[in-house]
Amino acid sequence: MWAQRWGLLAGVLAGVAWTAAKVSVPRFVAKAIDQGMAAGDPEALRRWAWWIAGAAVVTASFTGLRRYSAFREARKAEAVLRDRLFAHLQRLHFAFHDGQQTGQLMSRANNDLQQIQNAVVLVPLTIANLTTVAAVLVVLVLKDPVLTLLALGSLPAVNVLAKRFASRLQPTMTGVQQESAELSAVVEETVAGIRVVKGFAAEPTQAERLRAEADDLYEVSMEAARIRSRYWPALELLPNVGLIMVLGYGGHQVIAGNLSLGSLVEFNAYVVLLVWPLRMLGWIVAMAQRAAASAQRVHEILATAPEVVDPHHPEHLPAHGGRVRFAAVRFGYAGGARPVLDGLDLEIPAGQSVALVGATASGKSTVAKLVARFYDVDDGAVLLDEVDVRHLALADLRSAVGIVFEETFLFSDTVAANIAFADPDASLDAVERAARLAGAHEFVSELADGYGTEIGERGFSLSGGQRQRIAIARAILADPRVLILDDATSAVDPTKEHEIRDALAEVMRGRTTLVIAHRPATIALAERVVLIGDGRVVADGTHEELLASSEAYREVLASAAAAEEQARHAARVGDQGASADAEEVAAP
Repeated sequence: MWAQRWGLLAGVLAGVAWTAAKVSVPRFVAKAIDQGMAAGDPEALRRWAWWIAGAAVVTASFTGLRRYSAFREARKAEAVLRDRLFAHLQRLHFAFHDGQQTGQLMSRANNDLQQIQNAVVLVPLTIANLTTVAAVLVVLVLKDPVLTLLALGSLPAVNVLAKRFASRLQPTMTGVQQESAELSAVVEETVAGIRVVKGFAAEPTQAERLRAEADDLYEVSMEAARIRSRYWPALELLPNVGLIMVLGYGGHQVIAGNLSLGSLVEFNAYVVLLVWPLRMLGWIVAMAQRAAASAQRVHEILATAPEVVDPHHPEHLPAHGGRVRFAAVRFGYAGGARPVLDGLDLEIPAGQSVALVGATASGKSTVAKLVARFYDVDDGAVLLDEVDVRHLALADLRSAVGIVFEETFLFSDTVAANIAFADPDASLDAVERAARLAGAHEFVSELADGYGTEIGERGFSLSGGQRQRIAIARAILADPRVLILDDATSAVDPTKEHEIRDALAEVMRGRTTLVIAHRPATIALAERVVLIGDGRVVADGTHEELLASSEAYREVLASAAAAEEQARHAARVGDQGASADAEEVAAP
């Protein structure tokens, strides 16, 4: 807000001008009554009527300017804060995102920022109201201290009630924001995983989850409503008590001839001007408490420091290379019972392709993530061309290391834009070349608009194998010196795996490549095989050598083959069941 001080000041000054015009009207009314009506002077009445009209025009004009300034600065603050939050979320390390729900982050980026925006809107409006209260108080005290005391006698009670209202409401509003985020998380997970939900007929389960979260949100919202219902009636009533007192005492003063009728009307008009700002106090308190709860939730994100950051003085990679070396690497995920890698020593010469093989949770994928520095090692070092990856700028490192993940993620964009994700300015020829190398050009050409086809959210309009080939093309276009294929053929049917095997062999030729795989055909693409177990290198050699010499290697391959066969059998059973269901429905 400090960066927007001049815009907010403009809104405040507009509010002050609005206040000046608003506060002058009761005085003009008093003059019109005393000098025009009471004195029987039509000219004076007309003159003061024009003054009242002029004040009304000024009030209306500055009302518009004040509100425009308030909403302009509020929307600007929301936009700037959203940009900051989004940029910070992208900077935060993988470990942070591992422990966060997407729905929670979406709620903070939308609902919470909306509440903060609402509070910024109130800044010029609230200052204008406070200025009105201060100006009216000065006028009233100068005019009649006794009437002023009667008019404002309820103010201390209003202040006490407002403080109690704020202290009771704040924790409840924090709960409302938290429960709203939990509800958003359930909706986001259900929509994102709708195929899994439908595949397991789990709609009732998700509906029950949503119902439970909705009930929790309802309960905490009703608690906030109960608090409001206890305090707002008093905050509405107390300001009017002063008006009643003024009418009672002031009326007797007019009858006794100690006060003119115009002065009493003026005084009452000023008291009425106080009623609305005082009534707004409860609303402002509630809004401010909700904004404070939201600001705290946004602050929790912005105050989280990224653990993986650029070094102060980054080193540079040599012009060519690709040598990767793990030197006594020890690493464990946060909250893990034991290290995933424990003293791993591994060297991969530039241009060599290595298949990393191991049982489930042996650390194969972790090796790939450490090369790209998604996480920092606990001990030891990962070196790329003899430079510790922690000493490289993240942009330089990740442009040198390309990864095709096991779980393929495509963006809601064209096929060409997805392939050119690392280089949006790449030519269509470069995009097509990468697609050809990945074995994707043929099926892409058959799509409705070819490379210009919109593939929809996460690319689910394509088959798993097609998505994976586009992901491979995306990595190829980036032209990294180190290519990591994290089980990159897992979504490809084994009967069609040969379609991209030759393409992968072409891409891997002369490029340092880490292939994380369990299928013998994929493993055979690599020149060398490294068996990972217990966080270390268990065996190292060619596929044929390890088959002949390592029982552990044979067991890993056998286990993987059995798991794959079981998965295929389950798929066949599912297909047969679906066919039987269809036949039953179709039967007369």
